[in-house]
Amino acid sequence: MLKNHIKTAEIILSALPYIQKFRSQTFVIKYGGSAQSEDKLKNDFARDIVLLQLVGIKVVIVHGGGKKINSFLDKLNIKSEFKNGLRVTDEATMEIVEMTLSGLINKEITALLNKHGARAIGISGKDDAMLKAMPLNNGEYGFVGDICEVNDMVLQALLKDNIIPVIAPIAVGKNGETFNINADLCASKIAAALKAKKAIFLTDTKGVLDKDGKVISKLNKTSISKLKKDGTISGGMVPKVDAALECVESGVGAVHIIDGQIQHSLLLELFTDVGIGSMVS
Repeated sequence: MLKNHIKTAEIILSALPYIQKFRSQTFVIKYGGSAQSEDKLKNDFARDIVLLQLVGIKVVIVHGGGKKINSFLDKLNIKSEFKNGLRVTDEATMEIVEMTLSGLINKEITALLNKHGARAIGISGKDDAMLKAMPLNNGEYGFVGDICEVNDMVLQALLKDNIIPVIAPIAVGKNGETFNINADLCASKIAAALKAKKAIFLTDTKGVLDKDGKVISKLNKTSISKLKKDGTISGGMVPKVDAALECVESGVGAVHIIDGQIQHSLLLELFTDVGIGSMVS
């Protein structure tokens, strides 16, 4: 029994260098996929975030909600079309997207974090005109937006008061219209504006995989370009790696793409020597 306790203490101490390194740094975490829909994983995620906050890391959460949006659209017989991993969003779809993200999912995540002891406030990019956007690719995707400005005053104020901002990826246009923003790209823009130490994307895959299905642990602009060209990186992974590249080119220290289906994946990636996913730097 004593040996087990000693081993536990050694595991905690092995994380000490990382805790010291990351203290007072800002991490932007994109939260989505199965980690957002399975009760056990949801509670594990909330506890991991509380731990990050307790060791002095400033946490910002940007969430998705694709599965829940799909469910509501199906019930209303509204069909979705995807191009290059992005949802084409017409006016009817935009209403459902905003209601689901801002009205339901955002508040669920905020309440769960509060339940586990964190102070969290749920907002969307429309609050205080935090996220301003224009139509992506001249409107090719409908009401899908490309963020052109991040007003980080609200985020800075919340972080200063040790409050976790939980952000729904909705933005406002120059004429007051509402835009759906890809959560990965939204997290990237916010991480860049905050000069975050890290951005972390929780996904339903182990990371960026090679042709044999093995995780590619380290990536950069050159290797990503090659992998996109030969089709190794495709579909929904394209906006993720594009967002990751935009992050590091804007001054974010590193971007991690990890499997949110693994229990405590955040802690395993951040506080162990080996890590579990793909890092873009």
